[in-house]
Amino acid sequence: MELEIVWLVRAAWITVWIVSILPLVIASIPSSKLNSFRELVLSFAGRGKILHPSSQKFTIPQKCFAHFYVIGVVWTTLLLAATWMYACKMAPLSSEEFQLSDIASRLAGGSHVFSFYKSHMTPVEHRLKVWRALFLLLLMEIHVLRRLIESFYVFKYSPSARMHILGYFAGLFFYVTAPLSLCSNIAPEVARFAGNHVAEFIANGKSHTSAPEFNLLSSISPFMKLGSLQWIGGAIFLWGWIHQRRCHAILGSLRENPSQAKEYIIPYGDWFGMVSCPHFLAEIVLYAGLLIASGGTDITIWLLFGFVAANLTYAAGETHRWYLRKFENYPANRHAIFPYVY
Repeated sequence: MELEIVWLVRAAWITVWIVSILPLVIASIPSSKLNSFRELVLSFAGRGKILHPSSQKFTIPQKCFAHFYVIGVVWTTLLLAATWMYACKMAPLSSEEFQLSDIASRLAGGSHVFSFYKSHMTPVEHRLKVWRALFLLLLMEIHVLRRLIESFYVFKYSPSARMHILGYFAGLFFYVTAPLSLCSNIAPEVARFAGNHVAEFIANGKSHTSAPEFNLLSSISPFMKLGSLQWIGGAIFLWGWIHQRRCHAILGSLRENPSQAKEYIIPYGDWFGMVSCPHFLAEIVLYAGLLIASGGTDITIWLLFGFVAANLTYAAGETHRWYLRKFENYPANRHAIFPYVY
């Protein structure tokens, strides 16, 4: 079952790459013969100010972006809670119980609570894998929670800002698949664990169901046993997270007055001094942090990161060209998304 879920998630990402990212790559080729194709791609991928004027059909208000983060918060919270309970109950990392169970497992020739997990990993390695996935989900939760708050209290979308309905569905897909990608390799066992508890509750009722024990120290201390890659990745994630929050605050401040609702202004401050879309750059940085924190060995998370980087790089290029057309005095030293490169 584990391999089925992993490969289903990977197949979903590969399909999205073929359907959405490949056309973006082709549309980015600087050839006049591709102008019609480029306009077609932009009509589906564009949003807000970079949405093609002739593509207003099948569009919805850009403020529907908030739906992505509602879904993202609910789904990530569910995965985080289930995985955390599973990790504390079935994959302890800091107790005599963990040490004794590991020794007993070795004496028993490798038979242990994870006997259904078919691999050459030791119990210790597998438990570390569980807590790494939990760490990634915790970072994702921090991200989507902030994005949800910003969608209601920071961003002030122009009344005319629209997005294509296909882009809307792509966003919903992303915020369901991205959190799952961070824990897909342990999702089956977590699902079985949660399903057993639900079945017990249904069969026995609340009064006869064993309540999960909670110990704050044992719920947090295992994070201290994670490796240096997790902490380096976490630091990079927070670096991108902080700068994205600052850049979003700058963009939101440009429309603090109702009279500015339809007005476009050149943003300044933070990473805007180097690139036109620093909030996109920060998003790529924080997902790079997730990739590094994962250990960099899971192809599913590489597919996730590649999707984010390719999609935002294309959007940044179109946004940068829009700024250059819109403002004659636009800063000439700014690049689209990557300082001094593009």
